[in-house]
This record gives sequence, structure tokens and C-alpha cells, in this order.
Amino acid sequence: MLRPALIPPVLAVAWGLNWPAVKTMLTVIPPFSARALGLGLGVLLLLGLALLRRTALWPQRRAWPAIWVGGLLTVAVFNICTAFAQLTTSTSRAAVLTFTMPLMSACLAWWLLGDRPDRRSQVALGLGGLGVAMLAVPVGQALAAAASASGAGTPAPGTALWGLLLPLAAALAWALGTVATKRWPPPGDRIVITAWQLGIGALVATVAALAAGEHLPTVWPLRVLVALAWHVLIATAVAYVLWYRLLESATATVSSLTTLAVPVVGVLGAMALVGDRPSATDWLGFLLVLGGAALALLRVSKPAPAV
Repeated sequence: MLRPALIPPVLAVAWGLNWPAVKTMLTVIPPFSARALGLGLGVLLLLGLALLRRTALWPQRRAWPAIWVGGLLTVAVFNICTAFAQLTTSTSRAAVLTFTMPLMSACLAWWLLGDRPDRRSQVALGLGGLGVAMLAVPVGQALAAAASASGAGTPAPGTALWGLLLPLAAALAWALGTVATKRWPPPGDRIVITAWQLGIGALVATVAALAAGEHLPTVWPLRVLVALAWHVLIATAVAYVLWYRLLESATATVSSLTTLAVPVVGVLGAMALVGDRPSATDWLGFLLVLGGAALALLRVSKPAPAV
């Protein structure tokens, strides 16, 4: 197994480049089907690895609540929302908006645990909120254009609005799932636990794909196959196992380095691989969101004073 110190850069590359990989997959594979395929193949890989290691494939009874919570929130909701987000906005915007996860976690800790944010955290939340507002500018522009064309009271076009809401919903689901996993970690083998969580996500995506009447493509371009291989092997099977291991054993500083690097790799990868060209407003929003998240994470990773 990879040493803990090497997990952050591996996750940064795995998940950062997964954004343009999924964008490439979505050019020919419908969104629910893309998630069902990627998660389902990830399950088979992990269960096969567990068999090779002669590990029991059925988790302990007391692990199932955490498996279901992680499978539904951190896997199913997160992956489905991020897939549709890339159909409604640019890959780089979706990646950065999803990176509001640390800010969501701070809000959840305040609401659920009574952990009132200090001055640094309040500034971080303010920066993040301002960044989201900057990235929401296209929604306001679409609303203004629709109002001038059809009269006042016309709702914002769905595409622009969903391009804002879906990444934020993904961030909230991930934050909830992470808080729950840290609070009630499931006992048992990490590979088996992760396989079943991916299986729950695959089941949800498969049911949704059938309900939506989606079909897999008959022609698979090489670039899509390469993107699918990265998505399944690296960003799903390997990365989820490493992420849950990080939650169990890593320091806050190591976790912070991971989350700080992912959207940076995602934006650069989207520019290089799928032709994203963020506007000046986008870049300002990116900097505000990343600055707020970094400030919040620096507070978390600050060492405790000596006593």
C-alpha cells in the first residue's frame, strides 16, 4: 500500500485529471450511464483485488450504516451531480465550485456540532461566498438577457442555473459524507468497504440510467476509451481507497495539501485537454474560492500550542 506521505500528490493528479477525463467521456456516453459504467467497473476491480488478497467480501453488520451513507452521499450524489455539472458549465468552473467542500464542512460543523467559526474562518467563508457570487455572474447575465427578451419575471435559463447549483450540491454531499465517515468510521477492510460504497453509487446511477432511457454508444473513440480507463482505474478504484485511508490516518496538513491541489490540476487539465478558456471573471472567482478554502484549511492544519 502507498505510504501516507505519497497519497496527496497521487490524489491531486488522479482527481484533478479526472475532470477533463469525465468531460471527454460525456461527449459520447450519457451522464447516468457514464457514472454507472465507471463506478460498476471500479467495484469489479476492487472486489477482484479483495479476492486475490483472500479477504472476506461481506462487511460486518455494524459497517453497513456508514457504507450506505458514504455510498449515497460521497459516491452517488457527488458523482452524478458533477457529471451533470460538466454538461451545464465549463469543466474548470465545475471543478472550482465543487471545491467549496472545505467551506461547506465549516458551515456543517457550525450547524451540526456547534463549532462556531472564529475570525479567520469567517473571513474564509466570506471569500468563498464572494467567489461563488463571481462565478454566478453568468446566471445573472442569462437572467438579464431573458428578462430583456421576454419581459420581467422570466426565470433564469435552466442551463446557467444548474451549472451553478449542481457543483454546490456535489460539494455539500461530499462534505456531509466526509463528516459522517470521520464521525462514524466503518470497521473492516478498506478495499471491501470502498467496493460496496462504489456499488451503491453504481446501483443508483444504473437505476437512473434505465429510468431515463439512456443507451451506451455503439462507437467508442480511442480518446473516450483512454478517458474511461483513467476514470475507472485511477480516479475511482485507486483514488477512493486512498481517500478513505487518508481520512483514517493522515494529519490535517496532509489532507489540506490534497484538497488544495485537486482543483488546480483540474483547471490546468481542462485548459490543456478539453480547451477550457476561463474568463477574467472566472479567474477572479477561482482565486477567491481557492483563497477562502486555503484560509479555512490553514486554520485546521495549524498545530496546537504546546502545554
